Amino acid sequence: MKILARFVLYTLLGWKTKGNFKKDLNKCIIIGAPHTHWLDFPLGIAIKFAEEVPANYIGKASLFKPPFGFIFRGLGGTPVDRSKSNNKVDAIVNLFNSRKNFILAMSPEGTRKKTTKWKTGFYYIAKGANVPIVMITFDFKNKQVKISEPYYLTNNMEEDFNFIYSFYSDVKGKVPENFNL
Repeated sequence: MKILARFVLYTLLGWKTKGNFKKDLNKCIIIGAPHTHWLDFPLGIAIKFAEEVPANYIGKASLFKPPFGFIFRGLGGTPVDRSKSNNKVDAIVNLFNSRKNFILAMSPEGTRKKTTKWKTGFYYIAKGANVPIVMITFDFKNKQVKISEPYYLTNNMEEDFNFIYSFYSDVKGKVPENFNL
């Protein structure tokens, strides 16, 4: 799968990757942004296979229903019922704590629509599970995926978000007007 993903992503589509995932990192949260278009998902899946990252993701429950649900599960997905108001952060922290290896990829915006503020769930999951955040970009202007070093959160949320936002400051999503930090 790696060879096929690399051929499609890098040769056919002309994307490039800057940085590498740390192969010895057993647990982390990957935040991929900007998430402005449905093409971000297949791009993320291509990166997962091209770079051999054993990442998992969560998605709205409707994606996991027949006839195509088995595909999303096979790609590392787990359904989440967004209509219930259960504590998803605690549930995901428990998932991290119950496993030796777990990498979770998330969109910090939580939507493809225009937003001026990111959701904070990824931050509280990383804090609660005591795992680093790895940032990746979906830069459609430069056809580049940039991968950060693992970032370990401090005790200053504002400082952490400023650092994270700075990583994405010059990135253009597929729909640039939907990404505004």
